[in-house]
Amino acid sequence: MVNFLFDASQTPHIPASQIWDHFGLSASTMQAKSKQIRDLLGMSPFAPEWTIPSMVDKNPLIWMLEINGLIVDVRAAPRAIQEEAFRRGWIPYVPDT
Repeated sequence: MVNFLFDASQTPHIPASQIWDHFGLSASTMQAKSKQIRDLLGMSPFAPEWTIPSMVDKNPLIWMLEINGLIVDVRAAPRAIQEEAFRRGWIPYVPDT
């Protein structure tokens, strides 16, 4: 769910029903266990620490930083700020401009 695996417009994708069918589970059991796992691991949609590499560019939370009290998309910030954010490990890479 974090990476929108069940959204057919995304790549990769798979219907949730294929997962529960594969494991021989009912939809309600699968949903309940999925919720338990997400809660236990602190997973939520767009959670940067759970984003797969192919979704990094599409995840706005990875690129949001607080600068002088304002939340900004660091991809729109000056290159020096991007480089410093990368150096500090706040963003995965310095975006091409």
